[in-house]
Amino acid sequence: MRFLCVFSRTGRGLSLALLFLLALAPGAPAQSTRASLKGSVMDPSGAVVPGAVVTLQPAGGLAKTATADSLGHFSFVGLIPGAYDIMAKKPGFAVYQMQSFPVSGDGNIDIQLSVAAESQEVTVSDDNTHVEVDPDRNASALVLKGTDLDDLSDDPDELQDDLTALAGPSAGPNGGQIYIDGFSGGSLPPKASIREIRINSNPFSAEYDRLGYGRIEIFTKPGMDKFRGQLFTSFNDNALNARNPFLSNKPPYQSKMYSGSLAGPLTKRMSFTLDFERRDIAESGILIGTQLNSSLQPTPFALSVPTPNSRMTLTPKLDIALSDKNTLTIRYRWEGDATDNQGVGGFSLASRAVNASNHDEMVQVTETSVLSAKAVNETRFMYDRSTSNSLALNDAAAISVSDSFNGGGSTTGHAWDTQNYYELNNITTYTAGVHTLKWGGRARESMISDYSPSNFNGSFSFVGGSAPELDANNQPIIGSDGNFVLAPETSLERYRRTLVFEQLGYTPLQMQALGGGPSLFSIDGGNPLADVNRFDVGVFVTDDWRLRPNFTLSLGLRYENQTNISNMADVAPRIGFAWAVDQRKNHVAKTVVRGGTGFFYDRVATSLTLSALRYNGITQQQYVVANPTFFPVVPSLATLAGDLQPTSTTEIYKGLVAPRIFQSGLSMERQLPKNTVATVTWAFSRGMHYLLSRDINAPLADGAYPYGNPNPIMLTESDGLFTQNQMIVNVNSRMSKKVSLFGFYTLGSAHGNSDGGSPMNQYDLSSEWGPTRFDIRHRFFIGGSITAPLKLMFSPFITGSSGAPYNITTGNDYDGDLIYNERPAFATDPNAPGVVSTAYGLLNINPQPGDKIIPRNYGRGPAQFNLNLRLARTWGFGKSRETANSGAGGPPPGGGPRGGFGGGGFRGGGPGGMFGSADTGKRYNLTLSVSARNLLNYVNLASPDGNLSSPYFGQSLALASGFGGGNSVYNRRIDLQLRFTF
Repeated sequence: MRFLCVFSRTGRGLSLALLFLLALAPGAPAQSTRASLKGSVMDPSGAVVPGAVVTLQPAGGLAKTATADSLGHFSFVGLIPGAYDIMAKKPGFAVYQMQSFPVSGDGNIDIQLSVAAESQEVTVSDDNTHVEVDPDRNASALVLKGTDLDDLSDDPDELQDDLTALAGPSAGPNGGQIYIDGFSGGSLPPKASIREIRINSNPFSAEYDRLGYGRIEIFTKPGMDKFRGQLFTSFNDNALNARNPFLSNKPPYQSKMYSGSLAGPLTKRMSFTLDFERRDIAESGILIGTQLNSSLQPTPFALSVPTPNSRMTLTPKLDIALSDKNTLTIRYRWEGDATDNQGVGGFSLASRAVNASNHDEMVQVTETSVLSAKAVNETRFMYDRSTSNSLALNDAAAISVSDSFNGGGSTTGHAWDTQNYYELNNITTYTAGVHTLKWGGRARESMISDYSPSNFNGSFSFVGGSAPELDANNQPIIGSDGNFVLAPETSLERYRRTLVFEQLGYTPLQMQALGGGPSLFSIDGGNPLADVNRFDVGVFVTDDWRLRPNFTLSLGLRYENQTNISNMADVAPRIGFAWAVDQRKNHVAKTVVRGGTGFFYDRVATSLTLSALRYNGITQQQYVVANPTFFPVVPSLATLAGDLQPTSTTEIYKGLVAPRIFQSGLSMERQLPKNTVATVTWAFSRGMHYLLSRDINAPLADGAYPYGNPNPIMLTESDGLFTQNQMIVNVNSRMSKKVSLFGFYTLGSAHGNSDGGSPMNQYDLSSEWGPTRFDIRHRFFIGGSITAPLKLMFSPFITGSSGAPYNITTGNDYDGDLIYNERPAFATDPNAPGVVSTAYGLLNINPQPGDKIIPRNYGRGPAQFNLNLRLARTWGFGKSRETANSGAGGPPPGGGPRGGFGGGGFRGGGPGGMFGSADTGKRYNLTLSVSARNLLNYVNLASPDGNLSSPYFGQSLALASGFGGGNSVYNRRIDLQLRFTF
């Protein structure tokens, strides 16, 4: 696997030099997490112990030794994953021993020696309550292992919410990225198969394409030299939950989850793990809006519709020692899930329901080679095939009454999608004196076959605006000047007038004159099948250079390219440093200053290419008719073509470049008393070339069309900009053996001219500069563990944030571009036509030339607060084990006693780990836990409705996602859980 042959089916050649460089890259360790172990040796007071001899003894292999340097540091490279006995010796100290220490990752452990007169005590603490200058040992990083993972949600969707909260804010609109065993993307594995999670480690490394702040790395468990396993079940019923505040009753809800794992040896050189998980949820979608009753009067509704969901995963894995220097890991994952009545909720009625199913199969192969005592190589290959199927239960034309209700049929039709994804990584790590070099690359290819008859049934849209005022008999009111008296009109009122005037026998033109009739009709036709491929490649080289014992300089260079854009200049230099300001001989540093800067790129998604291929005017035709006169009849495509109705096309600008972020950061880490470390970080980000879509054939000021016809041409460009400043404060405190707390606070500001959509003025971006959707000023997180009497373990998980911005629009289309995103103007006269009094002042939905338009994202949503709490009690029985192994499924990699390398904590964490240890030291453990999400039943509201023409303007109509979910039937949820480990 030393050579990499890559080809692209797109026919668009990449740089031969780039491919040659990738082909010659000898290999890689998954973030060097499977081939090295390093740490420090300290005495009981925390002072370094230089000259200590550390020995690693593999089962049936030759021992490896390392001598701690003047700072007490030691390191091993080229380790074959497996179980090792660890011993540390130094005259004057008791011998330190650890048996069956599983090594499968980039271990960072601290060994604390006891003085010879004391009874020997094994203590391994991968603690973050001290500071140092290794690039991947930034004190603001989090490492979760063992029983730490038990305190995160077992629900895969809620688990992702938890990890996102732990990672904190990232730069830019796309946030951080999730890596699983070194592979980019993919769905989260079952929690039972996770052995370690790393968050925000080494943010400026050139090894990664995306920014380190917000990056989440997940590593799955290796096989074991002894049989280990666990059984887990979780149950929740509606009786345990608090109702959704938007409903007057509690609809049926029940969630059941079962999971299990087993790991052990197959032969002397082969071990296995097997994980299983199944989740069944009988839940409901929440419908909130306003309809017309039989008398055509507005009637609010708040309903629930059953939306049952099931999900199952099966994950076997093999770890094979091919030789003393080569190991092979093969992991297979099967996942299937199905949801009925998908798409129902919010304003969407039950008639919009879609039944959906998904199926995913993935194979990952990792080969690790020890090239020499100083070099290790790893090659990773992944193949992922996923299929999805969606079937709309109603094929009638869709009806959308803006911000009131969505009825008719679903626009989904009968759609299916097949995706084949390949990823190949090869990275080499080489240690040469004070230099740690790493180089390699990644190649990925996505092949998508998408069958999507979207909107083939047609859709009618009703939006608000300004219309003649009607009297009680639905007749227009005439003013003293003989003209209609105009007044703001809601979308629902426009729909009501349409039905009323139909009953009165009015013609479509008469309806429109009196504010009735649909605002827009759109329909697609042609070939629903489209295929798209994308190939992208990235290569890098890094050098972590220990210039002095207290100063490390990190240099890196990355190059990226992809096939569905023409840009070839994605060069990403990176530089970072770490300086232990007060480190001296025989004195451990208490203050470290870190800094870094570099470029980071976002890949252009295949969905843009797919849309451009589909809506090129040939493969599919998309007709858009303003103020149609044929409601509710859906005309044929031939009729629309014969009437020369406008057809919309989608294009990608030929000079499109990949979005990029230039980011700089500076932080100070300080070790404080009481086992506490605090970090203050300032981060500046400048986003360039972010994507937006513009109609380049929108009407000009004089009503003329640039291309001489009314056909919309939606062009995707890379003209978006943003700037972001963040101050982040992290604190990690191991206050005592029974109390451990950590958290962060972020103060941020972000402004830009695009959130990825279309501007209000298709020809002028200057008025778009304003807060971005990720401009959340304040965020905080607090977590930890408290050991109470009776061996009860409390694990709080507290998050909060100020409100996110949202855009305020009029719901009208003044400029005729068929995009309803016009914003109102500031007003001073409350009695003027079209003026609406809001919490943001007087706003005019009919701005005139010269009026000052409000900025984009002028509104602010509600603040958020959430307290999750887990209460657990563990009983141990059976024979005692020499080494207490924390975590489900046996000892986690780097396992150790309570609070050790496997006990958890971000970077371990002293006694009890970050969330505490449930291990009793017995062969068998039974843990009963109660987990409460949103314990205080605080109502966290979603972003308010920003349409001034909506009856719900300024109101939130759902719960915020991550706090029970925007569509969930509960506001507070309490799960009962039982776990048995052996």
